[in-house]
Amino acid sequence: MKLVEINRVQSITKKDFVKNYLKPQKPLVIEEFDGNWAAHKKWSLDYMKEMAGDKIVPLYDDRPVHHKDGFNEPHAEMLMSEYVDLLKCEPTKYRIFLWNILKEVPALQKDFSYPDFGIRLLKGVPMLFFGGKDSHTFMHYDIDLANIFHFHFEGEKECILFPQSQNKYLYKVPHAIITHESIDFSNPDFKKWPALEKASGYKTTLKHGEVLYMPEGFWHYMKYKTPGFSMSLRGLARNPKNFAHAAYNIFVMRHFDVLMRKLQGQRWIERKNKKAIVNTNANIGIKE
Repeated sequence: MKLVEINRVQSITKKDFVKNYLKPQKPLVIEEFDGNWAAHKKWSLDYMKEMAGDKIVPLYDDRPVHHKDGFNEPHAEMLMSEYVDLLKCEPTKYRIFLWNILKEVPALQKDFSYPDFGIRLLKGVPMLFFGGKDSHTFMHYDIDLANIFHFHFEGEKECILFPQSQNKYLYKVPHAIITHESIDFSNPDFKKWPALEKASGYKTTLKHGEVLYMPEGFWHYMKYKTPGFSMSLRGLARNPKNFAHAAYNIFVMRHFDVLMRKLQGQRWIERKNKKAIVNTNANIGIKE
């Protein structure tokens, strides 16, 4: 894969961000975001344990998709206090995914405010993501193709991004927002996945207090190098094509996929995974 380092700045004005990154849809890392956030000093795994230790949190691992799994259905549950202890004690594949802190722990809202990056941010869905050492997400893009601002806390996280223009090389699963789940994007096997060698994307490693801007519909793979967590704030897609794509995903594609899982069971999942390989290899002249 041809991965270039995401551009980094210590800080940036709204005018420069809009001109150089938001409008041209280029990813960026802001190293010293100054939002007068108490979260920068207060937020740690221990603080989350203190504030939300009695909350039951949904956990996800890296098992392959099964037809019986509901959309974003967790694989396990645990008290936040127990989960933080697990993260700090030993490596675990369990991650917290899309945890709405306004709904679960309203007091945390006092620790941050919504920054003005030149785009209106949705204020009802600040989402937290937690992971242990070496846990990772599948390569995916968000169903709403939002503009995402990913604020990282504690530890380090490896991030790999691709624009939608690289779909033909990524082994995208049809009727889904993920690539083939067998691919290890942190160490890909190019003999098994030859088209990946032609894919061009971006990479970075986030540290505490840094912000990653991910443009509309960008694929992203996240791997925790140490236990840590992040918060995502999002703004709706501004490009009409992307907005329409998001509407299709939410109102048509997702429901069609759920229906086919009910009708065909695991055969539907296996058929899609096979199609991802056949379609992508055909793009580079390999026929099955």
